[in-house]
Amino acid sequence: MNPHPPDTIRPIRFEDGVLYLLDQRRLPGETRENAYTEPQAVAAAIRDMVVRGAPAIGIAAGFGVVLACEAARKQSVNPWRAEVDTAMEQLAASRPTAVNLFWALDRMRRVLDGCASADEAYAACLATAQAILDDDIAANRRMGGLGAALITPGRAVLTHCNTGSLATGGFGTALGVVRSAWADGRVTEVFADETRPWLQGARLTAWELVQDGIPVRLLCEGAAASLLRSGTVGWVIVGADRIAANGDTANKIGTYGLAVLAREHGVGFMVAAPVSTIDFGTDDGTGIPIETRPESEVLELAGQQVAARGARAWNPAFDVTPARLIDAIVTEHGVVRRPDRQGLAALGKGLPT
Repeated sequence: MNPHPPDTIRPIRFEDGVLYLLDQRRLPGETRENAYTEPQAVAAAIRDMVVRGAPAIGIAAGFGVVLACEAARKQSVNPWRAEVDTAMEQLAASRPTAVNLFWALDRMRRVLDGCASADEAYAACLATAQAILDDDIAANRRMGGLGAALITPGRAVLTHCNTGSLATGGFGTALGVVRSAWADGRVTEVFADETRPWLQGARLTAWELVQDGIPVRLLCEGAAASLLRSGTVGWVIVGADRIAANGDTANKIGTYGLAVLAREHGVGFMVAAPVSTIDFGTDDGTGIPIETRPESEVLELAGQQVAARGARAWNPAFDVTPARLIDAIVTEHGVVRRPDRQGLAALGKGLPT
C-alpha cells in the first residue's frame, strides 16, 4: 500500500476547552467551523446534521461529555455526576440509529465511574475522547488498506452517501478504502450517488474527492442499475451506521437497493466500518431502530417547496441490507467474507473497552 494516500480533511478538533465542528450543512459552498462549549449544543449539532456519519457522531458525543465535565467543575455542581449524566442522556437522544454514538457514551461512562471529582473526570474524559478520535483515524487507515486489497485493478467503484473524513475523525471508512485503492492504482475513478434528500454524495463525497484529486462522477440513485449493468464498476463500497450480530447492516437509505442491484449484475458489495459499529446486542436487522426524519426534507429543497402542495412524504434516513447480499465486511481488525455471526464474533474480540 502507498504509505501516503490522499488525506487532507479533518472535521473535528478540540482546542483550549472548545469543540470545533466543520459545519457539513454548508458544504460545498462554504467551509466553516462552528465552536461548541456546551454539551446541549453538541447534541443539537448531531441532531441537526452539522456533524454526521456514525464514527464522527460518536467522536463528537465523546467531546460533548468532556464539555459536560467542564461545566460541572466550573459551576461547582454537587453532585457533579448527576449533571454529567443528564448531558449524556441528551447526547444519547440526538440520533437513534448510529451505534457508535452509544458505544462512545458507554466508554465515557466507564471512565466516569472511576472518577471521584469533576476535575478528575474532565482530565480522564478528555484523554479518552482524544484517544477515540486518534484511534478512529488510525483504524480507518488500516481498514483502507485491507479493503483496497480486495479490489482487482482496472475498474471504477460506486459509493453511496458520505463515508470519508467528514463522516469520521479523518480518512474515512468506505471512502478510506477508495483513497487507499486510488493510491495503489486499483481504481480508475469513483462514481458517487447524489444521496437524496440531503445530497451527501453531491455536496460532501464529491467535495472530498475533488479536494484530494480523485476523479469523481455523480449520478442520481435511479441511474445506478444502468451503470452496474455496463460493467464499468467492479465494487460498490459503502459504510454502515449499525451492523447487527448476524451481519445485517443499516446504512443511508438507498444502500439496500444498491446491494440488490450489485448482486443482480455480479458486482462486489463491500461494507467498510469500524468494529465499534457492530452491535452484538442486536440479533439481526429487524432489531435496528430506523430514524424517520421530517417530511420537509423530501418536499422542499433549500427551504423552497418542490413537491405539489398537499403531498406527503416518507423519509426514513436508513435502510437495512441483509447479510446475504454483502460480499465483505471490512474493519480495522480484519475482513469477513460472506459475513455471518461467527466471523463477526471473532472480530468483536478486538473491540476496545
